[in-house]
This record gives sequence, structure tokens and C-alpha cells, in this order.
Amino acid sequence: MILQKRLPYDIGPKALPGIAPLDPADWILVDDAFAAQMAERGRLLAERRADVVALDDSARPAARELLDEVLTALGARDDYAVSADSVRRPDNVTVALDRDDPLGTLGHLVQQDFCILEKRGDEHVMTGAVLCFPASWTLEEKFMRPLIGIHIPVEVYDDNIAKRVQRLFDGIRPGRPLWRFNALNYADPALHQPRGENDRRPERHGQDAAYLRSERQSLWRLPKSDAVVFGIHTFVLKRDGL
Repeated sequence: MILQKRLPYDIGPKALPGIAPLDPADWILVDDAFAAQMAERGRLLAERRADVVALDDSARPAARELLDEVLTALGARDDYAVSADSVRRPDNVTVALDRDDPLGTLGHLVQQDFCILEKRGDEHVMTGAVLCFPASWTLEEKFMRPLIGIHIPVEVYDDNIAKRVQRLFDGIRPGRPLWRFNALNYADPALHQPRGENDRRPERHGQDAAYLRSERQSLWRLPKSDAVVFGIHTFVLKRDGL
């Protein structure tokens, strides 16, 4: 089991935000499960690469821009050491920078998963992602689909909500990221939990579930490509410790 001991935000009923401004300095988080999560990411990237990384050729410029943005953010941190060709992580692992594999490289650098969404016609489409820790969905089913297709089978995601989410994506500005979080009850603490749209979801339970799974989600506009990056930092905690 790979678990955190605490969350960096309050999940009380009155604290659950919709969408709130995010300090750009807080885009990348490092928590107490860093080393274990990064080791699991490394295993998944080595053993299940096709399941956790997807990139359309048209999105390669955005993926490289995302890598550059993350490297800039890491360079401002005291716990990372960034050079021209490598990065030393907080767990003292050195990662070689491969700009021909921007999403694979990102998967080895930070705990956060990233999905690249680019405007295609009237909607944003997921054109790339490094998704090591899916919470009951699969990258294969969501890749190259628009926002409304990505949210299948979420029952409450109707046309009205879809239009509101699309307006939100259209309104994000460079240097002014946004964030939100969710709080889910899980019986299984595994981080990598892919599940097809038509599969039953027995792993979610009520308040008596043993684990809390919370995603700290961010929305970041890339200034050059104009793509929106959806970031997911996953926390899993024992409920009896909250």
C-alpha cells in the first residue's frame, strides 16, 4: 500500500470548493508518499507504458511546452535540482531529460498526472496524457475524445454542465491556473485502478470504506500552444487516521 498521512487541504463539507484560483507556485506538490509513488510510476511506465501514456502527433508541441513549464516550476524549488539534461528528484533519483518523450519524462519527474486538452472545433479534446493513477477510468477510452465524451459514464454530466465546463476551459488564462479537489470512498487503496466505461465499479463504497481517495486537480493554460493541462495529484489515506 502507498498511502499519505495527511492532505494539504480541508475536505470538510463546508470546505469542498467548486473551482478556485491556484497560486502558480503551488502547481507541483511533493508529499510524504513521494518516493513510493514515484517508484510505482516508474514501474508502470516500464511495464505498462501503452496503458499510461498516449500522445497524438499534433499535440507534441504542447507536450514539449508542458515539460518546459514543469521544469521551470521544478527549478524554483529547493528539493529538485534541474540541469540542462537531467533532474535530481527529492528522493535523490536522477532522471534524464528526453525531449523526444516529453510525457514519459514527466511521468518520472513528479507525482502529478497530466492530461493535455486542445480546442478542436467547439470542444476541448484530450490529445495527450501521462496517466499512471486513473481512478476508475482508462486512458485508452478517453484519448482523442472531447470533454463530454471524457465524462462518460458520469450521470450528472448533462449538456448544461458540459457547456459550463467548456466555458470554464475557454476562460482559463496563462499564469492564472485554477484548482479543485474531490473526495471518494474506496475499499482498494491501489493507485492504478483503470476501469472501462461499462464495467461495474464495486470499489467505491459508503462512509464505511477503509480508504479516502482524493484528487487535487489543477487547470493550467500553456501560453504558446494554448492547450489546457488538467493535472491530477492523487492522495490515498486510511479513513481511520483522519
